[in-house]
Amino acid sequence: MMALFAHGFRPFFLMAALVAPAAIGVWVLTLAGFALPEGPLPPMRWHAHEALGGFVAAAMIGFLMTAIPNWTGRRGYSGAPLVVLATLFLAARFAMLPGSPVPIEIAALFALAPLPATLLLVLPALLKAKAPRLFGPPALVLVFWSGQVMMLAEEAGWWTSPGWAVGQLLMADMALLLVVLIGGRIVPSFTLNALRKTRWPAEAQPLPGVDRAAILAVAAVAVVDLAAPGSLPAGLVAAIAAVLVALRLSRWHGLRTLRWPILWVLHLAYALIPVALAVKAVSLLSEAPWASAWLHLQMAGAVSLMIVAVMTRATLGHTGNALVAAPAAVAAYVLLLAAALLRVFSSVAGVDALTVLIVAALCWVTAFLLILMVYAPMLLGPRADGKPG
Repeated sequence: MMALFAHGFRPFFLMAALVAPAAIGVWVLTLAGFALPEGPLPPMRWHAHEALGGFVAAAMIGFLMTAIPNWTGRRGYSGAPLVVLATLFLAARFAMLPGSPVPIEIAALFALAPLPATLLLVLPALLKAKAPRLFGPPALVLVFWSGQVMMLAEEAGWWTSPGWAVGQLLMADMALLLVVLIGGRIVPSFTLNALRKTRWPAEAQPLPGVDRAAILAVAAVAVVDLAAPGSLPAGLVAAIAAVLVALRLSRWHGLRTLRWPILWVLHLAYALIPVALAVKAVSLLSEAPWASAWLHLQMAGAVSLMIVAVMTRATLGHTGNALVAAPAAVAAYVLLLAAALLRVFSSVAGVDALTVLIVAALCWVTAFLLILMVYAPMLLGPRADGKPG
């Protein structure tokens, strides 16, 4: 138990891997005819909220708890503050569960507490570092949280506009922007470090201006979605962002990482970003029915696969294990990709929608069970090298 609270990533990566299969698996059971007990949220909204405010938020907290000590040089977060934060997060999950007797007005307060509590915890280190650029990711997490406020405020009756739909889209777009930013730093860096140890090393070859333009274009997607969701301008901006992100990715030597699953999964996750943006553009510009599930490709595909890719790599590195993906982890990567593609493109195959949803959910749940099988012992136990943390 003490090892679980020895470093900030440990409890939150574990909870992310537990919440993810629950948020999708329980929802699909309702579609298959199983009745859920009444709770603070209707089943579909509970599913959406827990996917964003549960799974994605847990991954964000784990990332901040790990990255900020690295950025600022402070000791890692551990002990009592981490226990309190994890308890807040767990209390929120139980308060929001189907069957919870907690009224939505109270459950919403529980659900909204973990992210601002995290930001308050890391704020002193950021202020002490006196590096404005370090405030970028926490600021995006704060905007992500404001989308959660919009969603739950409508449900709790605090206000109705902007409400659930706008808040959900804002959370999804902020998660995507964080993936673009953080992934844009770590994917080429990890790749070049690995390739430098081979007989044919490679160097970064960014196209002038493309990296910044890609980031700004994805930020513009979020702004236009907030101002005019579902509009033609939103589709045009998504199309431009798709091209720029794809150009950026093309310079990172992704095909040379195929021998290392721990690396190629990062490239695969990043590649799903332009694919998701392109499908979104098709949906908004042409209203093609097959592209209507673009948001699931963005979240269940690009964002979720990048979260799992980073979680698995960071867990290995920060628990003193070799940076090698176990076969079960590789299977999980493939199953997550299959789950996203099945969910989004099932209409093209003309197969019964519910059947495909169930298969996609089984792929998703199995993937996280494999992740838990491999990584839960690492998160719960001491470091393999005997070092603290």
